[in-house]
Amino acid sequence: MHAHLVFVTKYRHRVFTDRHLSRMEEIMRAVCADFESELVEFNGEADQVHLLVDFPPKVAVSKLVNSLKGVSSRRLRQEFPELESHYWRAKRLWSGSYFAGSVGGAPISVLRAYIEDQKRPS
Repeated sequence: MHAHLVFVTKYRHRVFTDRHLSRMEEIMRAVCADFESELVEFNGEADQVHLLVDFPPKVAVSKLVNSLKGVSSRRLRQEFPELESHYWRAKRLWSGSYFAGSVGGAPISVLRAYIEDQKRPS
């Protein structure tokens, strides 16, 4: 099964640079592997990330999302102390909500192109 996931930062703060997104991709790829899933495509902007994930039916999307958001938030906070200010009030990097859309109707190539076209910060 394929899902398009979108996570936005708390209060839509413009947090990420290319360096942050590159490390986040590595972290999220490892989390997906722990769930016997594959991160097919990843990209993001200063205040959001888009993922295309291929996962087995036995994996609950909500558990995968909670792990992706929790692990990435914790690791980025440890590895990039300059992000601490973005955790300020809520003590969270991510908004509590997320978008998850099934990819049954759209060809994977179309969704990959959409994710690749995100305006990644430098």
